[in-house]
Amino acid sequence: MAHTYWMGVSMAGSGDIQPPLIHRDDFFEDPDISGAQLSPDGKYISFLRPYNGTRNIYLKKIDQPFSDAWPVTIQDKRPIGGYFWSRDGKYLLYVIDNGGDENFNIYALSPGQSKKGQVPESKNLTELEGIRVLIYHLCREDEDLMYLGINDRDPAWHDLYSLKISTGELTLLKENKERYVNWMFDWKDRLRLAVKNREDGTTELWKVDGDRQKKLLEWSVLESVNPLFFDSEDCKLYVVSNRGDEVNISALYLMDPDSGEMKFVEKDPDKRVDFGGLKLSEKKKSILCTAYTYDRTRRYFKDRDFETIYKKVKSEAGDKEVSFFSPTKGEDLWLVQLSSDRQPGEVFLCDAGSGELTFQYSLRPKLKEEKLSGVQHITYPSSDGLEIPAYLTLPQGFGKENLPLVVMPHGGPWVRDFWGYDGYTQFLANRGFAVLRPNFRISTGFGKKFLNAGNREWGDKMQDDLTWGVRYLVDKGIADPSRIGIFGGSYGGYAALAGLAFTPDLYACGVSFVGPSNLITLLNSIPPYWEAGRKMFHVRMGDPNTEEGKAQLERQSPLHSAHKIKAPLMVVQGQNDPRVKKAESDQIAIALRDRGFPVTYLNAVDEGHGFARPENRMAFIAVLEEFLAKHLKGRYQEERSGPLDEKIRQMTVDIKKLEL
Repeated sequence: MAHTYWMGVSMAGSGDIQPPLIHRDDFFEDPDISGAQLSPDGKYISFLRPYNGTRNIYLKKIDQPFSDAWPVTIQDKRPIGGYFWSRDGKYLLYVIDNGGDENFNIYALSPGQSKKGQVPESKNLTELEGIRVLIYHLCREDEDLMYLGINDRDPAWHDLYSLKISTGELTLLKENKERYVNWMFDWKDRLRLAVKNREDGTTELWKVDGDRQKKLLEWSVLESVNPLFFDSEDCKLYVVSNRGDEVNISALYLMDPDSGEMKFVEKDPDKRVDFGGLKLSEKKKSILCTAYTYDRTRRYFKDRDFETIYKKVKSEAGDKEVSFFSPTKGEDLWLVQLSSDRQPGEVFLCDAGSGELTFQYSLRPKLKEEKLSGVQHITYPSSDGLEIPAYLTLPQGFGKENLPLVVMPHGGPWVRDFWGYDGYTQFLANRGFAVLRPNFRISTGFGKKFLNAGNREWGDKMQDDLTWGVRYLVDKGIADPSRIGIFGGSYGGYAALAGLAFTPDLYACGVSFVGPSNLITLLNSIPPYWEAGRKMFHVRMGDPNTEEGKAQLERQSPLHSAHKIKAPLMVVQGQNDPRVKKAESDQIAIALRDRGFPVTYLNAVDEGHGFARPENRMAFIAVLEEFLAKHLKGRYQEERSGPLDEKIRQMTVDIKKLEL
């Protein structure tokens, strides 16, 4: 059947040719091949592929085509999102929760027992209900051993366990009655350090020597110290820190684990952004390169061999980003992904000796770069003059003036957006929308001052950072002021609600995906295992236990300004979301219903904080694009299948029947 669409955007004054409407499936269906990893010995490639519509792990020999691969798991209720090889290559391990509730157990299977037509048994190694397993360390000396955190005794705090992969034997090592949040092991798997949280939000780093402990460092809730790994001699610890009143951007240090003394190693040579990350060689126990990102990522090489191979690949990749990942144990083979703003990713096998690349697969082969839209980095001043970095995408073929605009604030909010391919951005651009993705204040990576400028500013200056971005694009003639929409997930969903409630004349519509509407009920319903972050939330968001904080949070909650909303609203929720409870979407829908204001509401009964199942995701996308096209006069794909319409019907909430 041909793809049909509704069109409502004028092409006057534009000589551009609009690209064809790309099928929504090409953007959002699970890829046929994704998440590839090399086995430690380099004999196999594992990857993720749908099996009867649910994402599972597949396996093939390295020299076989992907068409000859066979499934080694057959999960049918919950897609597998991530997995890893044991260090000895004897097992593949993965985590699964129940319908998005984020209570994860660890499963293991033996790929050596598998062959085409025969799926090995997956064993649940933890077999606990209502708990969340954390993985701290995969041992190197005994490759059958790993260290875990399990919160079955106290849901707020994880006790330290060892797990024998081959048998599933769990051994309790330390009961966590002192608010520990992390444990640090050295290259010989010795427990050396522990990170502890205090009730006032202060964090401490402790040296652990058997039953003896010594405090080395402490830092406030508005500072960070991130322990990474020990040096090759197990003498010093690499940490990333912005500790200190005079320190703005974080830097890399070497810390003495006996005294806590820190020696500076490196920070951004351009003095613009925080320490961005590094590539580690487990074989050499050393850093291969460091990275920093303002608009695009810059790398600084510490290993000549890696620099040579990276630059050889980069010379062939051109403007694409190059990412080395999943090396074999000997690091003689790597997987390499090449990607860009218009390329979701092509994966190659790389020979570390020669730098030769062998093509493996494309993540989304149906998407053609020439049909997608470029992403540019821009900056603009906010209401108080703070410069906001952002990524702007103008839809190819629709001109550069008077465009409908969708503002897409990221979730978190303590994360950031990066340059590169984003499925929602390209999907919306193909429908004719310009897309603005701002790194508003409180986004990470731009220094402590930028981060702290967002403290207690939800709905206030953080929202200004979005509003002034819209005004900037309107003043430039890029955005049509009558066709501005806002769409986001998690914090971005809150920002969508806040945009409609606090700037009701700015937006023509809004979409909140798992977004909180009431900051007080949000803070009062955080999962118990987030207890260590409670004080941080109170400092950075507002303290509901004080009169001043409660009044501030109520004022900043879109629910309490629901009577001001003028623009059409769409809310989307996962029934089992442990972070943003369903009540957050219910509350705002009921408030609008009670004043006779319509709300489009989708709820997936088998999802949590985001949609993992393709059928739920595709139903949401189909309704989303029709909603935006209707209110912003874009275009959308009308064609739907019977099963898709049925899934939309199942997910659509009758707000007349909603009760809290």
